[in-house]
Amino acid sequence: MITPSTSGDNLSIRAATRKDVPDILEIYNHAVLHTTASYDLEPVSLESRLAWFDHKVEAGWPVIVAQQGEDVTGWATYGPFREKPGYRFTAEHSVYVRDDCRGQGQGRALLLTLIDDACARGLHTLIGGVDADNTGSLAFHERLGFERVAHFRQVGHKFGRWLDLVFLQLDLGNRTPHG
Repeated sequence: MITPSTSGDNLSIRAATRKDVPDILEIYNHAVLHTTASYDLEPVSLESRLAWFDHKVEAGWPVIVAQQGEDVTGWATYGPFREKPGYRFTAEHSVYVRDDCRGQGQGRALLLTLIDDACARGLHTLIGGVDADNTGSLAFHERLGFERVAHFRQVGHKFGRWLDLVFLQLDLGNRTPHG
């Protein structure tokens, strides 16, 4: 359902292919090693990320990339919030942007594309889990209409410290696509 789009600065958003997985992996592993955007403690392997990608595609979940020129500069996806059937209209998303490209609009373009896709699929709610100290990501989500709905204290541990997790929620009901 992802329709390729282009915005300024030669940025395009498109469905990811298996060929993009090494770039997705590089962006993700940088976040694992240097940020609390992921609570993974060690980089993941190419084999595990290929299996993750194949599983997403087979299950029908979107994986999209931001591309500037020839470079993949970010990626995003969503999938089940919880596995029980009662949660089938709710999804949890992830957005990652290459370190040197943050603050340039790739994350916004990726998340708006996911929101449009989720609306088109009839989802009702999109959830994001963000480290409580990641003020940039919290503000980013709030600018796009997400509301803080939960704050879990000391549920993660990374870099020798306890981490709080904030859940943000976007109600997709009655939304119009961003076009």
